[in-house]
Amino acid sequence: MSIKKIGVVGAGTMGSGIAQAAAMSGYAVTIYDVAESQLQRGLKAIESSLRRLAEKEKITEDDVVKSTNQIGLTSELSGLANMDIVIEAAVENVDLKLALFADLDHICQPDALLVSNTSSISLTKLAGATSRPSRVCGMHFFNPVPLMKLVEVIRALQTSDKTFFVVNELAKSLGKVAVGVKDSPGFVVNRMLVPMINEAVFLLYEGIASASEIDEAMKLGAHHPIGPLALADMIGIDVCLFVMEILHEEYGDSKYRACPLLKQKVHAGYLGRKSGRGFFEY
Repeated sequence: MSIKKIGVVGAGTMGSGIAQAAAMSGYAVTIYDVAESQLQRGLKAIESSLRRLAEKEKITEDDVVKSTNQIGLTSELSGLANMDIVIEAAVENVDLKLALFADLDHICQPDALLVSNTSSISLTKLAGATSRPSRVCGMHFFNPVPLMKLVEVIRALQTSDKTFFVVNELAKSLGKVAVGVKDSPGFVVNRMLVPMINEAVFLLYEGIASASEIDEAMKLGAHHPIGPLALADMIGIDVCLFVMEILHEEYGDSKYRACPLLKQKVHAGYLGRKSGRGFFEY
């Protein structure tokens, strides 16, 4: 099938980033969010990102205008009815995503593909909420979407070969490198990355070293461009906790036990960059 129109559910950081990448690649994009204010914030974030790229001479001013004009907004889910593919980038909540997929299944045209940007939730479960499970797949983008090359293309148990191929080709057309992944908790990157972050939190919790020392050690000793605790702040400490809880629940292995300090940060509302405070202050 030919993909020309892309719907994006969610105008937050990931949703707006996905919409920007798609618009820059020439696709007609419609972003849905229940809140009009969030839609406007998302569009402003896209425009700011495009302008920064133009200032760095990565794209031209003409590209900025063309990409912006490719994007439409809607506060009604029915506004995605004629999309060729819908990429869901809502918050990591299983019940919310199941409800969204069931609603999209009723609203979208029968041959449309339904895709989730989930970082850890089972695609097989999401596919089971629809009457088109073979047309459901995962596209796990990484933040910031316009700059990060990787997309994990996650194959649900029900995903057809055709759907998997089309989604892989879409990822490539967005200038991304697609890595095929079987549906499993945490997929590839988060299954390795978030437990590493959790171990860094344990080091801090146990008083082994300070937050800045832990991050400096990993940057200089392991050649990481950013320390694990600063990365947790960037990802969102609540997201890190959610991934750890999914891994622990699904595998039942104590190695995935979330550090008490990780939970305390979330309970205190210290979620990282988005709240102004996490393991560091912003």
